[in-house]
Amino acid sequence: MESKIKYRVIFLLFLFLGLVENDLKAQTLEQYLQIAAEKNPKVKASYAQFEAAMQQAPQVASLPDPTLTMSAFGKMIETRVGAQEAKFSLMQMFPWFGTLDAKRDAANLMAEAKFQQYLDVRNQVFFEVKSVYAEIYAIQKTIQLKQENLEILDSYRELSLSRFKSGNAPMSNIVKVDIKREGAITEIELLQELIEPMQTKLNLLLSQNSETPIETEDTLRFEIPEPLELKEELFDANPMLVVLDKQEEAFKMQEVVAGKNALPMIGLGVDYSIISKRTDANPEMNGQDAIMPMLSISLPIFQKKYRAAKKEAAIMSESVVHQKEAQKNELQTMYEMTLYEVKKAKKLISLYDRQLKSSDQANKLLISGFSNAIADFEEVLQMNQDILGLETQQVEALKDGFIASAKLDYLLANQSDVNISSTK
Repeated sequence: MESKIKYRVIFLLFLFLGLVENDLKAQTLEQYLQIAAEKNPKVKASYAQFEAAMQQAPQVASLPDPTLTMSAFGKMIETRVGAQEAKFSLMQMFPWFGTLDAKRDAANLMAEAKFQQYLDVRNQVFFEVKSVYAEIYAIQKTIQLKQENLEILDSYRELSLSRFKSGNAPMSNIVKVDIKREGAITEIELLQELIEPMQTKLNLLLSQNSETPIETEDTLRFEIPEPLELKEELFDANPMLVVLDKQEEAFKMQEVVAGKNALPMIGLGVDYSIISKRTDANPEMNGQDAIMPMLSISLPIFQKKYRAAKKEAAIMSESVVHQKEAQKNELQTMYEMTLYEVKKAKKLISLYDRQLKSSDQANKLLISGFSNAIADFEEVLQMNQDILGLETQQVEALKDGFIASAKLDYLLANQSDVNISSTK
């Protein structure tokens, strides 16, 4: 009975492991992106910087600490109502009206800039994941095509051997096929070795075991986006530009802060003196402790540092304006080139489709002609290589178009609505 239970537990364990393995293999590109968003160390580090920046506002928007002064007199100071034994002074300084709010706003704007930097880092990682995923897909697809071609070469070898035995073809045809086969086998082996470092690269982006197998789906799809008029507003959602917008606002607010700091601070406080009773007389309020409210005002007479701080903030704001202009120009250039790459890939894929259809027809005619001793075997082999070349070029065009489309998503910040998908 115990052995049955043990075997049942083992069976359930293997079943569970099998389900987990199948679940891992069934991961889609969207799931890989989700894993990257949650686990990639660069993304996590950038988000931690944003969270740290969020802690600035409570620091800069707080009142300065109050000051408590305690004095004890070695020799008591005599007053009319008794000797003064000790004195306590408590003072709280208050910045000029609106200063703390301005500091809080400036800190919050810098924190918002950090959040946009986090979004940009995340989007960059998404683009890297898509790019490596497409590279792995292209390698696996090319291996599949070369393996299929190897089977075709095997059938050519059998056909050449049959014709050689019947005295209708030379032995050199078999040698030519063997040379092609050896080259194809070596190419397959090299591509299989290339998969390992590419999978390691993707696994490290996902912050998981480098040996975790990566499963790609059967095909990649991408679309040419609808024509977009090239205006400045086109890239408004790009986090790199939003970062600069927030920084510009923050520096303008720091300019306000510098102006507020140049204004006086107001202090409110109280003095409390401990008075001992007189023994030689009994005046009114004899021995009663003294309480005295205080008001103080700072005198910001050294204005040079405040003017310098204000000018620094204004210059930094101007610098950000120029950075934003340069960034928009760079994004525009990248957008134009990337859009061209997407369109180019689409046209090449369509061209290769047409060429493959024609090549398949020509290949069938050549094989038929060779079987009937009409066509030269060299032409058959060359046509086979041409077809393989077109198929691999089509895979490369598909990969390039996929990556270019992913870059468009990055430039236009379309990560929440990814228009690139893979389907089985």
